[in-house]
Amino acid sequence: MKKAREILWAAVAEKDLVRIVNYIAEEDARAALKILNRIKAGAAKLDRSPERGRIVPELLEHGISKYREIVIKPWRLIYRIEGEKVYVLAVVDGRRNVEDVLLERLLG
Repeated sequence: MKKAREILWAAVAEKDLVRIVNYIAEEDARAALKILNRIKAGAAKLDRSPERGRIVPELLEHGISKYREIVIKPWRLIYRIEGEKVYVLAVVDGRRNVEDVLLERLLG
């Protein structure tokens, strides 16, 4: 059995999650909690199979292949694998144009 990797959330990804949950909670606190649990559960599954996510297509077009994503509709959870650690870098609404957001955050 594979050793579980550690999942670490970047501060900006945590802020993304808080923003999402707070926005939804304005209308429906129960729905916000369900969304929080869905996103956290999706991220937690990366501990054993981080390669299951696809390479972020918008970044691959620029020759950048070290960032992956899983889709937890409608959000895209962007992460990077480094050794025995998985770094969650962003939670982005997939209905938006994410290319600009990702390039700004990941390249800097």
